[in-house]
Amino acid sequence: MNTHIAGSERIAYSALPDRKPLKWPGGAHVAVWIAPNIEHYEYLPELVRVRDPWPRTPHPDILGYGLRDYGNRVGVWRLMDLFDRLAVPITVSLSLSVLDLYPELAQAMIERQWEFMSHGLYNTRYHWNISEQEEREAIAACQEIHVRHTGQRLKGWFSPAASNTLLTPDLVAESGISYLCDLYHDDQPTPVRVRQGSLVSLPYSMEINDSIAWRRGQEAQDFAQKIRDEFDVLYAEGAEHGRVMNIAVHPFIMGQPHRIQALSDALTYIASHPKVWFAKGSDIVDWYTQQHHLEEQA
Repeated sequence: MNTHIAGSERIAYSALPDRKPLKWPGGAHVAVWIAPNIEHYEYLPELVRVRDPWPRTPHPDILGYGLRDYGNRVGVWRLMDLFDRLAVPITVSLSLSVLDLYPELAQAMIERQWEFMSHGLYNTRYHWNISEQEEREAIAACQEIHVRHTGQRLKGWFSPAASNTLLTPDLVAESGISYLCDLYHDDQPTPVRVRQGSLVSLPYSMEINDSIAWRRGQEAQDFAQKIRDEFDVLYAEGAEHGRVMNIAVHPFIMGQPHRIQALSDALTYIASHPKVWFAKGSDIVDWYTQQHHLEEQA
C-alpha cells in the first residue's frame, strides 16, 4: 500500500478563534508537558541516504559523540534530580535502543513511571527517503523493545532527529500509536487523518527546545527567559481557551552544570501558578480525545 494523503488533507485548517473553547482538568489554563530527549548516537554510524549523522568527517567524531555521551552518563541524572524535586510527570522522547544499551538508565526511568514516546531506534538513523516497509519495520522494532521492557505498547511517536516520510502518520497509527509529535503547527492537539485508525497531533516545540536554542547560540538564561515568556502568554490566553506548552530539553545541553539552575528557575516559575496542569503526553491526548468525542456526539 503506498497511497499518500496530501498535507492539506492530513490536517484540516482550523482557525483557533473559531474553535469551541478547550477546557483542561481543574480549569487549568495550560497543559504543560516536559519532554527530555534521551537519545543514543552511534559511534560509527553509516551514511544515511541524504545526511551524514556526524558532519565532521572522517568518523569517529569524538567531539560530537562525546558531548552526547556526557548526557547519558551525567546530565540525565541531573535532570532526574530536578524533575524529582519538582514532582512533575515526564514524557521521554526516547531512542528506544537506550532501554537495551543503558540498563541503569532504563531502570531509573521505569521506576519513576516516566512515559516513553518513541524517538526511533537511534538518533543517527534517519527516516528521510526510507521505504514504507523499512519504516514499518523500524516502528515495529521500537514497539518490540517497549513491550519487552514495560509490558505495554507505545502511545506516542516523534521521528528520529525530526526526520519523517509522507507515510509516517499512517504507519504509526497502524501500529496502534495514538499521538504524533512530528508536526509543529498549533498550540492545541489536532486530529490527523490517516489511512486506518486514528491519530492526534500533540504540540511539540522547536522553539522552547534547548537544542534549537543551543544551535542559535542562546545560552541557558536566554532559554529560561524564553520559557517564562511563552508560558506567560499561553497562561493568559488559556484562561478562555486552553493551550498546550511543551518544553523539550536534552541531557547533554540543559543537563550541564552551568545550565541546570536556569532550567530549575524557569520550571519553578511555571509551577508557582495555580492554573497549570503538568501532564504526560498521553494524558493530554486522552483528555482532548474525550472532549472531541463529546463535541461530536453533541
